[in-house]
Amino acid sequence: MRLPLRRIRHLMDSGMRAPLLAAIALAVIGSAAAAQDRRGMRFWNLTLYTVTDLRMSPAGKETWGPNQCENDRDGTVDHDERLRITGIEPGRYDIKLTDKIGRVCTVRNVEVKEAAVFAIEEKQLTDCRR
Repeated sequence: MRLPLRRIRHLMDSGMRAPLLAAIALAVIGSAAAAQDRRGMRFWNLTLYTVTDLRMSPAGKETWGPNQCENDRDGTVDHDERLRITGIEPGRYDIKLTDKIGRVCTVRNVEVKEAAVFAIEEKQLTDCRR
């Protein structure tokens, strides 16, 4: 809702100052929280193929979490697409991914930062099997 400046001045002068300021504060806080949620942690697929399964484990632990590809509408991450990562804290992770040609690759010790994008490129896929 957009109010003209004249209407806002009238509301401020007529005793509506506190409710108006509260509404503005809630709108600002809500939009900042929504923007933070949109940014979040994201994976950027810079491999040659669509990723069909992506799991994360704290570096060196081999305790793989859920398939993060389920966070995407179509359940996959195409080349040059970004994927929202959920349910993990910032830190260092081993990433296991499966692509559409059947490769299962592990990329070790990837740094994942809060509200940042981490990319995996084709040249990083050195530990793969079919």
